[in-house]
Amino acid sequence: MTASSSSEPAGALVLFSGGQDSTICLGHALERYARTETVGFNYGQRHLVELECRTRVLAALRERFPTWGARLGADHMIDLSSFGAIGETALTSEAEIVMTESGLPSTFVPGRNLAFFVHAAALGHRRGLTVLVGGMCETDYSGYPDCRDETLRTLQEALRLATETPFSIETPLMWLSKAQSWGLAEGLGGSAFIDLIREETHTCYVGDHETKHDWGYGCGACPACELRAKGYEDWRGAAAKPS
Repeated sequence: MTASSSSEPAGALVLFSGGQDSTICLGHALERYARTETVGFNYGQRHLVELECRTRVLAALRERFPTWGARLGADHMIDLSSFGAIGETALTSEAEIVMTESGLPSTFVPGRNLAFFVHAAALGHRRGLTVLVGGMCETDYSGYPDCRDETLRTLQEALRLATETPFSIETPLMWLSKAQSWGLAEGLGGSAFIDLIREETHTCYVGDHETKHDWGYGCGACPACELRAKGYEDWRGAAAKPS
């Protein structure tokens, strides 16, 4: 997605799960927009602990980053728990996390990101927020087709046509590696923001928020943990190299 210009709306609605990527995107939006609101979704996810983490992340942002806190508006929660009933995936049940015959991981929840943005657009329309921000990425990712730039550009146009509202979908991480996303976080909020991400956010698919690593909490073995850990190690390694 293309970046917003100064003539575009001053407010944004961030799809905020409480994970690393959405937290970085929230910091990105808080740097750019005078008013930023957040929306989370309960879709029957196996790692429901992320919903608890998102509350702590928001509180920590307000406390540790006063400038951001002044711009951080209302938080919204939408119940999409029917997704767990529509189809059991490894992200909405205790099924094993494996690669399926289709070539997609069993954690893929069909239509999830589409539903997120449709509901976010309905909320944004009511709140006067036409910039919708998501942490989707097709550089270091699990292969989900609804994370691709082409998918989201098409969805953006559909939202505009369906609502006659100039919605724009911003994806600050779309072309960044996980290592680069750690670098973006540092550029946005320095070591304090890195520490917040490590201490408070949740990414692990199996919901382990007890086991601590250098990069944060998680089982250390699921695809989400492996991506996060490798990105952190690559970022730290690059930072340690002499310039």
